[in-house]
Amino acid sequence: MNREASIQELTSVDRERLENVASLLQVEFQRWDLLRLALVHRSYLNELGLDSDEAVADSNERLEFLGDAVLGMVTGEFLYNEFPDLPEGRLTAYRTALVRTETLAEWARRFELDQYLYLGRGEIVGEGEVRDRILAGAFEAVIAAIYLDSGLDATRTFLQKLLQEDASEIISAGQETNYKGRLQELIQDRKRITPSYNTLSVSGPAHDRTFEVEVVVGDEQVGIGSGSSKRAAQQEAARQALDRLADDEGETNP
Repeated sequence: MNREASIQELTSVDRERLENVASLLQVEFQRWDLLRLALVHRSYLNELGLDSDEAVADSNERLEFLGDAVLGMVTGEFLYNEFPDLPEGRLTAYRTALVRTETLAEWARRFELDQYLYLGRGEIVGEGEVRDRILAGAFEAVIAAIYLDSGLDATRTFLQKLLQEDASEIISAGQETNYKGRLQELIQDRKRITPSYNTLSVSGPAHDRTFEVEVVVGDEQVGIGSGSSKRAAQQEAARQALDRLADDEGETNP
């Protein structure tokens, strides 16, 4: 496809897909080829039989690289202005929390990118679920597409809306007790295995979803949690598991 393709030049399937994504993002695109490229994972091209050089040129990997840089800059600028009294170390920790894979994957799911990626069948896990790292990369690629199509100001507007809505919760969550880490240490110490987390359900509209997650040790469910993100639901499931394990032993969870 011509890299300067207009929406009229796309196939009807591509056109509908990209118009849906642009509507969810609430971003107007002039260069639809950039948005399409942002959604193409290398695995999709590998299944088409393209060689490695073609896969690099026609996948979202280069856009992901650029989007990572733009995201880091805009996030750093946001934190610099939002927290004028914080030292560099704290600002760096906050930025790390905001651009981590789990955060970007949650944002990608909010815009339903997991439903619109061009993705190889081998990358689908569970019940049609897309891995966090793939979603995070796609989100960064979309940022780069917005940047190249509409410029830095439009990209900053798009990202700052997310940051204004979510930064406080994400930063606070990072400072709370890490129940997942405590549960993993406990189970590995006792049973020499690692707890696993399964998403049981996702409900609500894209902007206000509720995730329900179970934590399993071996083949036994030891906790269920819900939250506005997978990470929050996993932490709640781990907290319940710790409480249950403490009750089973007649102890109080510290």
